[in-house]
Amino acid sequence: QVQLVESGGGLVQAGGSLRLSCAVSGRSFSSYAMGWFRQAPGKERESVAAISRSGSTTYYAPSVKDRFTVSGDNAKNTVYLQMNSLKPEDTAVYYCAAASIFDRRTVLPDGIDYDVWGQGTQVTVSS
Repeated sequence: QVQLVESGGGLVQAGGSLRLSCAVSGRSFSSYAMGWFRQAPGKERESVAAISRSGSTTYYAPSVKDRFTVSGDNAKNTVYLQMNSLKPEDTAVYYCAAASIFDRRTVLPDGIDYDVWGQGTQVTVSS
């Protein structure tokens, strides 16, 4: 059974950067489509970014496009979310998720498609 562990969250000032990591254990992350999601207090979970099994296709929510970048490192079996130009509205608990799918190029923006979730990491952006 694959397990996901997020890290890299913290407190940062507006305009700053953070890089979140999602360490995948139990199986190569290239077997999964991967996604990043976030949930702020009192709000529903929302999709942030997603990457296909091959890494060739990515998806970004409009609110983070051109600021966030999702990538993977096969050698470390880790998926990253580089977050630049952070805004207070980016404050949330960030989760990574994995979906076992056949197609290597499909991205899955919808959380309902994911099978496995990490425990989350808190990101707080101060103004």
